[in-house]
Amino acid sequence: MDPFIFHNPTKLIFGKNQNKQLAEQVNRYGKRILLVYGGGSIKKNGLYDFVISELTSVGADVTELAGVEPNPRLSTVQKGIEICKKEQIEFILAVGGGSVIDATKAIAVGAKLDGDIWAVIKKKAQPTGALPFGTILTLAATGSEMNSGSVITNWETKEKHGWSSPYSFPAFSILDPVNTLTVPLDQTIYGIVDMMSHVIEAYFHRSEDTALQDRIMESILVTVMETAPKLLKDLANEGLRETILYCGTMALNGITQMGLRGDWATHNIEHAVSAVYDIPHAGGLAILFPHTLRYALDEKIERHVKLAVNVMGVDPTNKSDKEVALEGIAKLSEFWTSLGAPNRLADYQIDDTQLDKMANHAAERGAFGNFKKLEKNDVITILKQAL
Repeated sequence: MDPFIFHNPTKLIFGKNQNKQLAEQVNRYGKRILLVYGGGSIKKNGLYDFVISELTSVGADVTELAGVEPNPRLSTVQKGIEICKKEQIEFILAVGGGSVIDATKAIAVGAKLDGDIWAVIKKKAQPTGALPFGTILTLAATGSEMNSGSVITNWETKEKHGWSSPYSFPAFSILDPVNTLTVPLDQTIYGIVDMMSHVIEAYFHRSEDTALQDRIMESILVTVMETAPKLLKDLANEGLRETILYCGTMALNGITQMGLRGDWATHNIEHAVSAVYDIPHAGGLAILFPHTLRYALDEKIERHVKLAVNVMGVDPTNKSDKEVALEGIAKLSEFWTSLGAPNRLADYQIDDTQLDKMANHAAERGAFGNFKKLEKNDVITILKQAL
């Protein structure tokens, strides 16, 4: 395996009734608080009222930023930065899913920045610090609650970029499965696809001697695949919600990538697609991943075979490595489709008119992907196959 240093400073507060930890945690950071949330679901399920009550109990002066988009936009981030500077915000609380947390990370860094946050997101400038922030997670999906990564969309320029910084780890994250009980079916499906995609991106790496890492990743995937069909039939099942919630965090908190460097090509292509069409991120991943895996079949086919056998349950008897790998990819696509995820770009009314634009965006920084290097023409081929 590759040499590595692992450091994750986020305090994870997990389990039923852990919402009650909020007041104690927030009280350590100051009274001037920016509360960031999305479209208002937290007001329907009562979480908003609870949060306001807890913040009031510690004498907090709360300013709100509502309406964070599913693909969080630079304009919303800039608005949050302006609020932080004008109101002298001391702490930010993100209540929502990965999009809300991603936006909060950019706001927290931008609030301590003299320059343009978009330059940081495009990796043309370095952050200098960040306001402390915490999260209450309401959707099991992105893992953003326990990592430093963030994805922001510039809708004006049709660009979408992932970025991270040592400054953008949450100080704490509260994961109470009760907060996820009202997540609707479609968002639950997308969350399941998203967390599986994070593990699969890490699984396709070129490092050697990663037996433990591989088994950790396989166990997460198998656990999700065992739990997901049950959960989709019983959305109010707190125990199943709790299992999926934990899987989502473990999929992208750094544990799976110790000593290896995952691929992340599919995420890069999907960012290009959703930057142009504003589709759900996980929906795009469900469509694209089988095609990128098939396209990379000539790269270390033993890894494709390992996933097919150990996770997808393919019987390799009397089959070539290629046959086993292709059957595994087919089973992955079939599993996501069985959950209700899309499997063609046409499901989102995407045709071939913007292929060049999406490919240019994906390959903007040159060849990408740590498993199989992809360039613009490769992206166009993958997108055509996914139509």
